[in-house]
Order: sequence, then C-alpha cells, then structure tokens
Amino acid sequence: MKKVIVIGAGAAGLMAAIHAARAGAEVTVLERNEKAGKKIYLTGKGRCNVTNNCSRDEFLLEVPRNPRFLYSALSFFSPEDMMKLLEDHGCPVVTQRGRRVFPKTEKASDVTKTLLAICAKEGVQIRLHRRVTGIALNADGAAEGVYTEGESPEQADGRNSKPESIIPADAVIIATGGVSYPATGSTGDGYLFAKETGHTVSPVFPSLVGLVAEETWPEELQGLSLKNVRVTLKKGKKVLYSEIGEMLFTHFGFSGPLILEASCHLPESESLEGCALSLDLKPGLTAEQLDARLRRELEAGSKKQMRNMLPALMPGSLAEIFLRLCGLPEDLPCNQVTGAQRLRLLDMMQNLPLRIRGRRSMQEAIVTRGGISVKEVNPGTMESKRVPGLYFAGEVLDVDAHTGGYNLQIAFSTGALAGDSAARKEM
Repeated sequence: MKKVIVIGAGAAGLMAAIHAARAGAEVTVLERNEKAGKKIYLTGKGRCNVTNNCSRDEFLLEVPRNPRFLYSALSFFSPEDMMKLLEDHGCPVVTQRGRRVFPKTEKASDVTKTLLAICAKEGVQIRLHRRVTGIALNADGAAEGVYTEGESPEQADGRNSKPESIIPADAVIIATGGVSYPATGSTGDGYLFAKETGHTVSPVFPSLVGLVAEETWPEELQGLSLKNVRVTLKKGKKVLYSEIGEMLFTHFGFSGPLILEASCHLPESESLEGCALSLDLKPGLTAEQLDARLRRELEAGSKKQMRNMLPALMPGSLAEIFLRLCGLPEDLPCNQVTGAQRLRLLDMMQNLPLRIRGRRSMQEAIVTRGGISVKEVNPGTMESKRVPGLYFAGEVLDVDAHTGGYNLQIAFSTGALAGDSAARKEM
C-alpha cells in the first residue's frame, strides 16, 4: 500500500488526507499543534464560512492572482462537492447573504469534527505535537519521506526533544498554511521546505486585512459601518479595485468587507506610495442626480445649519466630520451655501479620500498573499515540477481570494486534488 504523509492538519491537510485514503493510500498526518484544524475554528468569526455556493467560473472571478491555476482543482472538488461531503456526514449547511455557506449550527467546531470523523472512518492517522523539520529526498531528487523532531512527552510540554528522525513515505503533501494568524501554528515552515527543495517562494504579505489611515479623523468614527457605498483603489490613474458593499471605521483606520477585499489588490511591496483609496457615499446616483438631491435638501432645510441638514444624506456622526473635511463651517446656514461650496460637497460625497499609510500586521490578516510559485506546481495534480512525489495544497501556494468562503474552498479543492493524485501516482 502506498504511504502518504501530509504535513499540516488544517483545511487543506485534512482534505488531502481524506482523498488520499479514499484512493487507497496509507495516510499519516503530522501536525505540530496540540489539535487539528486550529485555523478553521477562527474562520467566519467562529461560524466557519466553509465555501461559497457558486459555479467554478464565478469562483475564479473572485481570485485576484493565478485564478486559472485552480481550474483543475475546482473541477475535481467543487463548492457543491464540499457542501455534499458535509451534508452526507451529518453536518448540514445553509447558504446565506452573498452565497456564503455555513454549517447550519454556525459552529466552526462542527466542520472540524466532521472532517476528523471522516479521517477516522478512512483510517487516517493524525499525529499531534509532531513537527516536521524538512523533506527527505532520495538520490534521484524525489521525495522519500520527512525529517521530524523526535516525539516524547517532554517535547509536548516544550521542554526538549529527541534528535531528528525520518519517517519514510512514497509521497509527501505540504499543507502547512501561510504565515497569517501565527498563533494557529502558521509559522511559514512550508515556505522553508519549498526553498530547501529548490522551489521559488514569492514574498509574502498580509491579505484580507485592515488598512491604516494616514489621518486621525477615521478614529473619531470608530465603529461606524457604512453600507451600500463604493470603495475604489487606484495606483496613479490605474483602477486596481472598485466595488459596492460595506466598510467599517476603526481605531486604526478602515476595515470591513470592501476594505479587506481592496487589500488583496494592493501592490506587492511594503510601500503603498502612489496608492489612493476613495469612498463614494452615493454610488447609486449620478453626479446630476446627487446634485438635484442636495439642492432639494438645501432648499427644504433652508433655515437649518448644514450640520443639521447633512444627516439626511449620511450618518450623523459622519456629518460633522464631513463638513470639516470639506473645509466648511458646521454652523453654515443652508441658505448661504454658495455654488462653489455645493460642488465641493458633491465631489467629497462621491470621492472622499481615505488616505492610507499601510496594512495591518500579518497577525491580523485572514490569509497570506504570496508563497510557493504556481509555475513550479502541476495544476492538474498539485505535484511539484521540481521534486517528484512532493505535493502542495492550500495557503502555502501563491493563490488567494476575496472574502466569502473562497479561501477555505481553495484549501479544500487543492487538498483534495493533491491527496488523490499522491495516492494514485504510479511508483
């Protein structure tokens, strides 16, 4: 029987193990943490947005980088397949707003329990507190196992460990995740293994993460959520991202679905020089329609001060700050607004600058951007083009997507394909 080792018991690793076992392999999962699926527990704020109920082509539109690399993986194991897998094993799911799919109980722990139950049913062995330190290669440069730290009770307590040992295997699957949420054990080991075996690893950045404001005024709006607004990200004159949805003001600047998605499209560098973020408070109105609306409000509130009229057009907490940003006095009477001032209000309502100076840290990022170059991985099998018998799955690859269950499905799909391919490859 073919022996397959999976490094990492997260979403990609557990799915790889299930499919490798179903394809007839003897499967061992090595996990450095004290339990499996640590990051799964955090997804969807503990509710686990397990996938997105959409077609393959719709799915690929939500993947900013290297979407075509996922074509085979999504064809092999689709969102529909994921939903059926959970349903068939006693974990019913529901589709909510934005086609986001959650377990009916809205407990991430139920997804992990289900995957672990399937692993147990298929005879998968999961060994916790077992840290892999490298990939063992034979004389021909093919994977033949993994190096691990010795296993002992003392090691589990973090006091010491035995010398390295080798666990032989016919195929090895690296599913170690990225470096986001390092508390879950995502420490970048997979990138190190890839580099040591001759693979290219592109620089990693936090993705699906909040953005830090250049100015202090957003902090005054901490907790304010804006719905049905448009956020646009540009670099110079080039539009990198522009969508309608929801955003949130925070103590550090900006967050919420639109901001997290915009962060996926920032340049691949630490510097955000030349990047500009803007907010359209009324994306459903043309400039002419908004002008007509503003004129009506000014006329209806002619005896009011501007700060008392603006809440008809935006949240009250934003109104006073908005006037300040426009350079207008809060006590300006509506009947004294000049044509130039009205045009200034219109421009800022449709193009309010959200000046940013950086991303939040990797500790807060939902996923990692960057990773193992997909040019060096066979998209039809997830096997390395450089090292026979070595496979990659999940966040360790240079593929990431928008929010909405897409990143977990990428982990499940690439894991499923890697596991099946590793088990079926002729020795």
